[in-house]
Amino acid sequence: MKTATHPSYDEVRVQCACGNSFATRSTHKGDIHVEICSACHPFFTGKQKLMDTAGRVERFRRKYAKADKQADKQ
Repeated sequence: MKTATHPSYDEVRVQCACGNSFATRSTHKGDIHVEICSACHPFFTGKQKLMDTAGRVERFRRKYAKADKQADKQ
């Protein structure tokens, strides 16, 4: 068998655009820079923007209610 076929698995520093940084292990050489991390992503922070889907559905039904009535008459 060949020796030393696997890359080295070293500790690297991950830095986010928000300023958060943490250490992890990777085969990547040097620091890793990311745009979004768990400290600033809306899913993890709980600051999600919820869409009003019920309002959209009602608006769609009102918009096409006239077309449905005309199709039923024919």
